Amino acid sequence: MALSPVPASSARVVVIGLGGTIAMTSSGGGGAVPALSAEQLVDAVPGLAETGIEVEVVDFRHVPGASLTFDDLTAVANEMRDRCATGVDGVVITQGTDTIEETSYFLDLRHTASQPLVVTGAMRNPTLAGADGPANLLAAIQTAADPSTRDLGCLVVFADEIHAAHRVRKTHTTSLTTFHSPNGGPLGHLVEGHPRILNRPVHRSVLPLEATRTNIRIGLVTATLGDDGSLLRGLDDHLDGLVVAAFGAGHLPTTWVPPLQELAKRIPVVLASRTGAGSVLADTYAFPGSEHDLLARGLIRAGFLDPLKSRLLLHGLLATHADTATVTAAFAAAGGHGTPHDWPYPSPTAPGARHPQP
Repeated sequence: MALSPVPASSARVVVIGLGGTIAMTSSGGGGAVPALSAEQLVDAVPGLAETGIEVEVVDFRHVPGASLTFDDLTAVANEMRDRCATGVDGVVITQGTDTIEETSYFLDLRHTASQPLVVTGAMRNPTLAGADGPANLLAAIQTAADPSTRDLGCLVVFADEIHAAHRVRKTHTTSLTTFHSPNGGPLGHLVEGHPRILNRPVHRSVLPLEATRTNIRIGLVTATLGDDGSLLRGLDDHLDGLVVAAFGAGHLPTTWVPPLQELAKRIPVVLASRTGAGSVLADTYAFPGSEHDLLARGLIRAGFLDPLKSRLLLHGLLATHADTATVTAAFAAAGGHGTPHDWPYPSPTAPGARHPQP
């Protein structure tokens, strides 16, 4: 006979609903649309009452993940900060999976409290056989309530896996196990209703809360075979920063080199990899358009950060009026090719130091 999870009667978790597939039902016209409230989602979770976790619900938005904005996420960050200040044990956010790999990192960069922030959703809406929303929500609440997940920042919990926001990526359009962390793997797993953390990051990158610059425009361009780079010219008139998703370890066509060098004189240009895993290199190749050549021309190395997360970090840095030296140092720390001491802002305590895993 399976054992029930040990009740955590003293734990208090807030669930903030944003919409997404997990909250969708049929529109009557053959498609699903956001319709269910956060309270309805929580009420539909089997076994939640038996955990003893006290759940508070905030119905925040009813939108698809693709329609979330920076303004929405800033409002969520303020809400979770206020909730953590009241002494809750953790916060859970439910949303559409389309943008979880981005929203979770946006929030992670702004989450200063020690309480865990857990983002989850569903790949199958509640009208479908095998809907995964209730199981994911239960796992997220159990993760947020557990002391072992404190000081880990923002986590993504899906299919009983626990991922760090700065690593996780959506890798499949329909699979229930769409979320993976190519660089390092999941932090842990849910086992019999309890999070088991197997590896802990050594550093969390948290931006200062006094961000005053607004209306920041960060572009993202992807290198493709045969592209002559003509669309790069004049981008500095429309952008405040640029992320380039390069081939391999940070390589671009030679035709891209002159316009990017000019752009890098005017705006921060971050060199990331389009491959999906691994770090942008620094000194292995030296041909024109290689990583060594491009970094020497003023581009900024993203390291292990993928292009989507690089865009979010650059956006957040420019919101604090960071100069090029600050941006470069921040990417060295967050991208894993520097040390935690490179991070140019105060950081929380080393994650997990006070919470050894049994």
